[in-house]
Amino acid sequence: MTQTDTHISTHQAAEDDRNDSILIYLNGEIVPKAEAKVSVYDSGFMLGDGIWEGLRLYDGVWAFLDDHLDRLFEAALAVDLEIGLDRAGVIAALEATRQANGMETDAHARLMVTRGLKTRPFQHPSLSTQGPTVAIIMEHSRPSLPRPIRLATVPHIRGLPMSQDPKLNSHSKLNCILACIAAEKAGADEALMLDVHGFVNTTNACNFFIVRKGEVWTSTGDYCMNGITRRKVIDLCRADGIPVYERNYSLVDTYGADEAFLTGTFGAQTPVGEIDGRRIGSGELGPVTERIRGLYKNLIAEECSA
Repeated sequence: MTQTDTHISTHQAAEDDRNDSILIYLNGEIVPKAEAKVSVYDSGFMLGDGIWEGLRLYDGVWAFLDDHLDRLFEAALAVDLEIGLDRAGVIAALEATRQANGMETDAHARLMVTRGLKTRPFQHPSLSTQGPTVAIIMEHSRPSLPRPIRLATVPHIRGLPMSQDPKLNSHSKLNCILACIAAEKAGADEALMLDVHGFVNTTNACNFFIVRKGEVWTSTGDYCMNGITRRKVIDLCRADGIPVYERNYSLVDTYGADEAFLTGTFGAQTPVGEIDGRRIGSGELGPVTERIRGLYKNLIAEECSA
């Protein structure tokens, strides 16, 4: 396969040798990468019992930090998980890890909290008696995509809130992983997932938008991830006079779109060139997506200068 034919990911970053020697935050200590280990009895390893946030560093500032902390603590409340740190404590942990690694920009942090060590290898949360496990992996990362993303629609769906609410950033990601595997086996990079009614929803890793006749469409939000970048894009469109709609729409609407793009903390706005073997628009970054990218970069600049 050529580079153009190989699978890529919305989280694909340029190689950076500095990541071989990063320092990782683990339960109040900052340790070398090789020493950042958790027990096989940890609730996150054993059962996927935990929550996480992804944050991006621009010019010494964690973008939209308050939004990310709101989502983290809301998720902790929803799953009855005591983080063991207040907001100031989480910020201090992020800053300590950033400073230990000498990072100023183009860095990505994955902050993870599990229910901690279990006394026995079983499901009940009362068996987690030693407090949470808190870890922060911080890497030098600059998005590096050789071409627009290719998507394939898969049978795996984003489910109902009473099964596993997709608005939770939980460690239990098997449904999304299976969706991604199905997409790759179909020759695509990532999966386009539908909702319980068969409407286009999201991908296995990012929120999804299309552009039709100058209008930006995304899902209703009822079954998709509670994306911070998604919300920023919607707000930017409204503020700049770009018609934007949260609505139900089908694969027919999607195949006929002029543009499509994904949103996420890591990649911001990632163009989609192909869905189910059908080229979307020109197959390249479209003008509306490019305009939104510019608005988002300006928003980031404002965030960093505030």
